[in-house]
Amino acid sequence: MTTSATTKASARARENLLEAAPCCGITTPGGLTREQAETNAQLLKAVADPVRLRLLSIIRDSEGGEACVCDLTPAVGLAQPTVSHHLKVLTEAGLIEREKRGTWAWFRVVPSRLDDVRSIFS
Repeated sequence: MTTSATTKASARARENLLEAAPCCGITTPGGLTREQAETNAQLLKAVADPVRLRLLSIIRDSEGGEACVCDLTPAVGLAQPTVSHHLKVLTEAGLIEREKRGTWAWFRVVPSRLDDVRSIFS
């Protein structure tokens, strides 16, 4: 047998051994299911932006736990369409609720969704 053939045979034997025995003794999958991971990833994507984190904290800490978009725009120092986009992402993730009052939109944090974010890491 040539050196090349011996090396290939040894590599195949190692692969067969690795397939037969679980690494480190874990025999059942643990952690999140695929669906849970995808749901959590969507939630984390919604908060994985500095502007959205600021908006969440401003709304949460506002008097009465709600804030008008007219106050949020200058608070983060961005153009109104940009702020509206970030608020839409947060609303679609269920992290905030939107209520129209006259010509203005008001937002409030959904506490149970913040709990969902916290539970990802606990």
